[in-house]
Amino acid sequence: QVWLVESGGGLVQPGGSLRLSCEASRFTLEYYAVAWFRQAPGKERDRVSCISSSDNTTSYADFVKGRFTASRDNAKNTVYLQMNSLRPEDTAVYTCVVGPSCSGGYYDYWGPGTQVTVGS
Repeated sequence: QVWLVESGGGLVQPGGSLRLSCEASRFTLEYYAVAWFRQAPGKERDRVSCISSSDNTTSYADFVKGRFTASRDNAKNTVYLQMNSLRPEDTAVYTCVVGPSCSGGYYDYWGPGTQVTVGS
């Protein structure tokens, strides 16, 4: 049983945009911090962003600041990652992750991931 499902990945040209979605089933995302991680072959898994459960405060990795924005739609039980000004080095599998907080470094659930490819 998959409790988190990502969507919105695909192939875009450099400078293009994508919006990733993370939808939860069987539990309420509103009560969790939600992070996005990404990993490319041969590279480390990096945290891209996080949105808190309490006040929806967001945080971002330096390499996406000013380009990516995380948000929530609690009515749809969904968290989004808007990705603008995409670069080839953004190519990776992006995974939705939930946990008790953005600062604790511990997570309860991981989605299966969605592929983002940036190239001509």
